[in-house]
Amino acid sequence: MPRRLAVLRGRQFRRFSTGYAVSLFGSSTASVAVAFAVLDGGGGGSGLGVVMAARIVPVVLLLVLGGAAADRLGPRRTMLGSDGLRCATQAATAALLFAGHGTVWALAALMALWGLGEAVFLPALDALLPRLVPAAELADANALLGIARNGAAVAGPALAGLLTATAGPGWVLLLDAASYAAGLAALALLRVPPGPAADGPGPGLLAELRDGWGEFRSRRWLWASVLQGCLFNLLVWAPFLVLGPVLAREHLGGAGGWGAVMGAYGAGAVLGGLVLLGRRPRRPLRTVLAVTAGWALPSGALALGGPLPLVAVAAAGAGVASIVSGSLFATLVQRHVPPRALGRVGAYVTLGAFAFGPVGLALAGPLAAAVGARTVLGWGAAWQLASCAAVLALLGRREPTGDAATGPAPEVRTAPVPPGDGGRGPSGG
Repeated sequence: MPRRLAVLRGRQFRRFSTGYAVSLFGSSTASVAVAFAVLDGGGGGSGLGVVMAARIVPVVLLLVLGGAAADRLGPRRTMLGSDGLRCATQAATAALLFAGHGTVWALAALMALWGLGEAVFLPALDALLPRLVPAAELADANALLGIARNGAAVAGPALAGLLTATAGPGWVLLLDAASYAAGLAALALLRVPPGPAADGPGPGLLAELRDGWGEFRSRRWLWASVLQGCLFNLLVWAPFLVLGPVLAREHLGGAGGWGAVMGAYGAGAVLGGLVLLGRRPRRPLRTVLAVTAGWALPSGALALGGPLPLVAVAAAGAGVASIVSGSLFATLVQRHVPPRALGRVGAYVTLGAFAFGPVGLALAGPLAAAVGARTVLGWGAAWQLASCAAVLALLGRREPTGDAATGPAPEVRTAPVPPGDGGRGPSGG
């Protein structure tokens, strides 16, 4: 295990990952607090929808611009601005709730600013990691950050529910603001090597976006994988998130059963990340594509009417698939896309993968009313298996070779580890 955690020996990554983990934990509590702040204020389901949409829409609309900002200004500087904005936003939201002025539209405006900060932060994160850790340790760095994300997603909402019930949502949001301050402090202390120097004045925003798009579409393995992820979120994961609770209420014991399913997903992701640490698949792209078949497991288990233990195990399998594929795919992007374009390409990857998720969330209910929830989930599981096979066939046995900025990438091999040693996912993970 010490060999698998070698990436933590680097002071810069250790400092960043600590601040990032604290910030993630705070953010994982905020959604619960905001939801109950809206409901307690009389906003109802419609008001909650407005507030949650106000956070998502800026991310979708501004993600590509956030990627351009990361490439132009540098990822660390961009993330400092993002964490500063989100810290101020959550502190202002807490103050609004303490003052008793948490109306739907006031909360929606603040959530839009929160979404703006996220649109800037996400692509900058992809561009920052290669400057903090050696190329050989990128997979471990991505796995550790994935473990932190999924661990926070499991523990954060539970704590948020307790604090919201006992102290009120304002205190939870104040805790989130403090967590962003911790992330801001960690970023401020980083010493990040400068990126590649630009040749002459910048070409302009539109030219930069076109250049980033050219880097994205010139790599078949990249756009084919993103297209598969886009259709996965539309046809598989969004229906699972909407229809899963419906079937859980009818057949799995209600909210408690659904909580067990989603908890198993998070636990599977944490376990998968631990297993991945220190391992170097010889064919990382084919590994990424092959394990995405695991995303069909929970939808298939629900479609077949499986009992709660079976559905929970299937969800854990999907969690393993999510972190393994997400970590390895992020590493491929970071190693094979020129550093000057990582922010923009990362933005196109994220936007392409998740843009149709809201459409799937909106259509799942009407489709289930027409043909049945199990039928929708069953077709989704079948689609995931078929798409996995199709993309594997399209790309053949080819792996990304070489890096446009730094020359050929080192060969990826499986690291020797003792037997039995333990070691981006879907939109809803």
